[in-house]
Amino acid sequence: MTKLKTIGRTALTVLTVASMTTATAAEVEWYDGTKAVTYSVQKNTDPVVGIALQMFASDMEAVTGRKAVAAPESSAAIRLVELDKATSAVRKMLEKSGVPVDELEGKTDGFHISVEGSQVTIVGTNGRGTAYGLLEMSRMAGVSPWVWWGDVVPERRQRLTIDSEFETLQGASVEYRGIFLNDEDWSLRPWSYGNYEPGKFGEIGPKTYKKVFQLLLRLRANAIWPGMHTGTVAFFKIKGAKAMADSCGIAIGTSHCEPLLRNNVDEWDTKERGRFNYITNKDAVQQYWIERLKEVKGSAGGNMFTIGMRGIHDGSMEGVKTMDEKFNALQQVIDDQQELLGKYIGDPEKQTQVFVPYKEVLEIYERGLKVPDYVTLMWCDDNYGYMTRLSDEAEQRRSGGGGVYYHLSYWGRPHDYLWLTTTQPGLIYNEMRAAYDHNVRKIWIVNVHDPKVAGYDLELFLDMAWDINSVSASTIADHYRAWLCRQFGNEAGNKLYPAMHEFYRLCGERRPEFMGWSQTELSKATFDRGLSPVRNTQFSTTAFGGELDRYLERYAGVAKTVGEAEALVRPELKDAYFAAIKYPVLAAEAHARKMLEAQRARQMANGSTTKGMFDSNPALYTAVAKSQKAYEEIRKLTEYYNERMSGGKWNRSMNMRPRDLPVHGAPLLPTMLTDEEVDEWLAKAPVGKAHPVEADGTVTRNACDYQQATEGAQPVEMLGHSMNAVALPKGGTLTYTFTTAKDGDAVLRTALIPTQPNDKGDIRFSVSVDGAEPTVYTLKEKFRSEGWKQNVLRGQAVRTLKLPGLAAGSHKLEIKALDNHIVVDQWMVDYDADRKFYLFPTTGEK
Repeated sequence: MTKLKTIGRTALTVLTVASMTTATAAEVEWYDGTKAVTYSVQKNTDPVVGIALQMFASDMEAVTGRKAVAAPESSAAIRLVELDKATSAVRKMLEKSGVPVDELEGKTDGFHISVEGSQVTIVGTNGRGTAYGLLEMSRMAGVSPWVWWGDVVPERRQRLTIDSEFETLQGASVEYRGIFLNDEDWSLRPWSYGNYEPGKFGEIGPKTYKKVFQLLLRLRANAIWPGMHTGTVAFFKIKGAKAMADSCGIAIGTSHCEPLLRNNVDEWDTKERGRFNYITNKDAVQQYWIERLKEVKGSAGGNMFTIGMRGIHDGSMEGVKTMDEKFNALQQVIDDQQELLGKYIGDPEKQTQVFVPYKEVLEIYERGLKVPDYVTLMWCDDNYGYMTRLSDEAEQRRSGGGGVYYHLSYWGRPHDYLWLTTTQPGLIYNEMRAAYDHNVRKIWIVNVHDPKVAGYDLELFLDMAWDINSVSASTIADHYRAWLCRQFGNEAGNKLYPAMHEFYRLCGERRPEFMGWSQTELSKATFDRGLSPVRNTQFSTTAFGGELDRYLERYAGVAKTVGEAEALVRPELKDAYFAAIKYPVLAAEAHARKMLEAQRARQMANGSTTKGMFDSNPALYTAVAKSQKAYEEIRKLTEYYNERMSGGKWNRSMNMRPRDLPVHGAPLLPTMLTDEEVDEWLAKAPVGKAHPVEADGTVTRNACDYQQATEGAQPVEMLGHSMNAVALPKGGTLTYTFTTAKDGDAVLRTALIPTQPNDKGDIRFSVSVDGAEPTVYTLKEKFRSEGWKQNVLRGQAVRTLKLPGLAAGSHKLEIKALDNHIVVDQWMVDYDADRKFYLFPTTGEK
């Protein structure tokens, strides 16, 4: 019997089991090529089952040319049972047929699929589980979860079969799994009101939300925090939106600064209600909350009530100044909210409540704030993917459990990343696995500005929330390769994988949005809009054989492969390929070219008055031409994405300059060329030569290339500049041997993933060369300090040790984790302590 219990296998491998084109004696046919797929369903089910049936019928039409239709139970190819609505007789019959009813009931939103005779039986613990089980059959038929959002057109099938011994039992690892639609201003929101369902400015309409909810269903998610930015119409003002969420089994929650399902930015009217001040205007604030509680009582999809209080749009709580005042006021708010929930919703202990100790609220919480045990404590990353805190031993025993608020996009300091989604899969895995291992299993919410752009990263996050064992540190790359093959076919996927693996490395070395070496939210007295201008990067044109040129060459290699692989993609998938692969890769490659060629030109225009002052002009003009051309390419790619791709379906959804930050603008050049001059200089530009890595006397290693490692050391695929950074438990040690060719003073630079001490303590490691007394370093950086900023922009924290009088010959290096959450990426011994460079010259940086 085939037991498939992990998402990696069920989501990606089952497709091959269920869509074979030639039958064997062990196969059961559920579509024979002549008649529509049929199903039966019990009379009494949750509304979400009806939504899933509509989706499934549409899926079958796309795959077979015929919509799935209802049929009598005795003759239906697929039988659906929602266990919590089934009669006792049905339950007994299921048990008799081998369905593990008791085990299934212990699953969160679980489902069981098996084959009995010639019929596929799907049993869900509840409406959601039944819907997930049915949509699993869509996956088996070759329908991607991104069939609508990604335009992944399924391949037509003449027959659909399933192994007669097939069986899968699945259920969620995390109870609530979903997204926060945030920073939607330049993508989802203008696309919704300006294209998909034309309406008033700022509206994300019910049709849009329905498509979002359906995507969540396909990704086995069940929760959402709706958009709430200034200018976005509040979710509860959108007629039919909450009813649509309920019908799709989607629980509604709100961010840390929106108590009791209220969107303060769009719903609190100061003229009508007064100040949002609990100290001086308590009755009005409570009435405001009561209105919403009355509105959502009994919601079928469920509610997640955020408790506590902040100022409007995440400002400090009004009416309090000292820490004692803040503490007492927040305690009173929480206590009063329990009374309100009890009065207007039901027993507070039975409601899903969330408290988010974020920013200054964390300090208040740690002073002894009494948060009821049944409330979920929701922990946050630092907005850049590194968890800042997780539940300690006492908090792990809370009945309300723990939650995570994670970011795949962000608006804020040191710099936004709202264009492309390029968070390394290994980082998502490392941080979410740590969260789960700290019993943070109640709620996982991920911040996305647009689910379409979030793509694979979003699916990986939700795959882990559904089945924490769907991927491991050593199978992340396999998971991504399988995703590429599922989306674009095996031949294209396998061709693409090495290039896309390298793409994640390039973006891990520097996100496209960070390529200006500029920052946001600085002093407005010093910088216009508080934005520092674009400046030269740390990429060197000379160090290690020319790392700037090598970075561009690596990008060009990825872009070349993406172009070659496109020929292997089915014609009907060209739009899907453009959106998920071609646009992000080609736009990021052109962006790097725009920035780095402009830097080259600026460096050449250095004010020289020497004899050869004009000799560099040809090279300068060539660099200018390349930079201008790259910017034009980004504009054309974005225009195609919006206006031509998928017939204009996604117009207004892709913005190449979100928030009009300097990095996204035209290149900063010492001179400009006309279009004709750009073409002329590019036509006569010399053919570039390759720039292989030159070690220049350094000894450099990726952390995974160790000679010895203690128990528990674990390389994490697709993480770090090395793409295989090594996670160490407390006390874990990595040992390396290396040889130097000369005597002299040197430095050891050790690069680690800039993780945070998520246990309220420190995050330290030590290094020792040739048995010397270990030198201890900490990675702990104050939030928003310059050190922290540089770490998250680089994706590494680098610590330097002086090695005076290092002798030529053999040496031993030991790196030891003194606290948990240490992840080592690379190290380098360098005889030039003042060298100006950006990337360690390892074998990965080719």
